[in-house]
Amino acid sequence: MSDSTNPVLVTGGSGYLGSHVVAALLRDGRRVRATVRSQAREAGLREAVRRGGADDARLEVVAAELTADAGWKQAMAGVQEVHHVASPIPAAQPADPDELIVPAREGTLRVLGAARDAGVRRVVLTSSFAAIGYTPKPDAEHPGHPEFTEADWTDPDTPGLAPYPRSKAIAERAAWDLMADGGTELVAVNPTAIFGPTLTPALGSSMQLIKALLDGTMSVAPRLRFGVADVRDVADLHLRAMAAPQAAGKRFLALADGPALSFLELAAILRDRLGDLAALAPTTEADGPEVPRPVIHNDRARQELGWRPRPAETTIVESAESLRDLGLLTHR
Repeated sequence: MSDSTNPVLVTGGSGYLGSHVVAALLRDGRRVRATVRSQAREAGLREAVRRGGADDARLEVVAAELTADAGWKQAMAGVQEVHHVASPIPAAQPADPDELIVPAREGTLRVLGAARDAGVRRVVLTSSFAAIGYTPKPDAEHPGHPEFTEADWTDPDTPGLAPYPRSKAIAERAAWDLMADGGTELVAVNPTAIFGPTLTPALGSSMQLIKALLDGTMSVAPRLRFGVADVRDVADLHLRAMAAPQAAGKRFLALADGPALSFLELAAILRDRLGDLAALAPTTEADGPEVPRPVIHNDRARQELGWRPRPAETTIVESAESLRDLGLLTHR
């Protein structure tokens, strides 16, 4: 069980999801130690968690990078619970896949190895739907609607697979392999595309997409279909996955209830709900053949952990309102 006297470690604390995990833990009255790549990020993290309704008095911020051993032993000192959120997410796919794959895999192994050496009770790892559903899955019963659960894996050798999903599949496989000998427990949280209000003005890739929908940069919607997860719900699932004894050794898909959406459908939601703020949102989709609309199941998280995600529409609208409230929509 959780010991509220011990600090909880959150890696990547100043990031989009990490700052929400830190804020949620602080609101729960926990002591939190958060890693950041540079101590220069501390002030921004403290501002972010206060924006998230948390008191930062019980927050300790330390510097440690995924690419170096320095700092990780100290970060793990006295810790029983680790939320490993830090992971490289590129603005664009690199020309050399190893630029992404190597730091994703080695960074995961570095943090999990340090946690195991320190006798940490449990690590909850932020993985991704990219480690589950990026290998084509023909379904004769539901053509065009492939179904995915936590039992599925992306094959890193899938022809044409982009570096990011390949890196997530390789990193998560490496994590399970490392922790297979027992001791420290491992749980993986596998969110679909994460949207929702940001606590930091430095925008991650998904919030950049919402901004592009609103400011006219994305004048034609790409022909894609994807699941939507709310960053606040993913943070909540992290905490539930840490607390529930039965979660050990399992993966949990995180996404809002309802069907996968397209960028064109996101644009329509924004126009319908936000009026003039979304006047520049695209009304046409790129030419091309129809693409599969995956059916992604969140039953395990709901049934085993009592998780209740927000509707995707709420998430998308509140993403845009967050950008507006932070003054990040320069065209309005």
